Amino acid sequence: MKIIIIGLGNFGRSLALNLTDNGHEVFGVDHKMEKVDLLKDHIANVVCMDANNEAAYKVLPMQQADLGIVAIGENEGSSIVTTAILKKYKHLRIVSRSLSKIHDTILEAMGINDVVHPEQDAAFRLTKQISFNYALDYFRVDNKYSIAEVFSPYSFNGKSVKSIKLTQKYSVSLITVIRDIKNPMSYKDKGKGNASTRKVIGLVTGDTILQKGDILTLFGSNKSIMNFVKEKNHD
Repeated sequence: MKIIIIGLGNFGRSLALNLTDNGHEVFGVDHKMEKVDLLKDHIANVVCMDANNEAAYKVLPMQQADLGIVAIGENEGSSIVTTAILKKYKHLRIVSRSLSKIHDTILEAMGINDVVHPEQDAAFRLTKQISFNYALDYFRVDNKYSIAEVFSPYSFNGKSVKSIKLTQKYSVSLITVIRDIKNPMSYKDKGKGNASTRKVIGLVTGDTILQKGDILTLFGSNKSIMNFVKEKNHD
């Protein structure tokens, strides 16, 4: 996918690097040369330009781009103008970073459906990780339901999925299990300890046996996940 990211602060820069690592062709844009210099050797293309100048977009492959991301995080007005310019490219999917409730309202009025709040999302995830100190990671599906990764409780070790009755007892569903898989060791590595890689085991069945160190990926209501975490944290 060909992606244009406008705004190369911490959020935009991290996004550009991660998308590049995932095989996308990324074009980074910022009006500050020092931010451009930080990425020039790491992503496909990076341009120093004023994103509020519509004429400047001639240097970008706008007609070939699939996605435009407005990641500006310092100037709400600049972000809105940039989003308005991108809206003129009818084929382009737009993701825009919002900086306030008013910004949300303006983006909604402009017809932008993909709006992100990096700081709020990060704060939400950290809050849940602190509140659910047994949870490794947390993803909000909506205001009521979430997906959480938690260590399998000691009491589950050696038991089958059907025997622990997650749905009946805790009102949560097991999506998959992440497990440490031991890697074959070369002769020269012997004596250095067992090397392992954490891998998703795929779809689980009722007969899947849980092991020590497993990570359970659970889906359920926020209340159900919290109750499970609180109860099993004391195993």
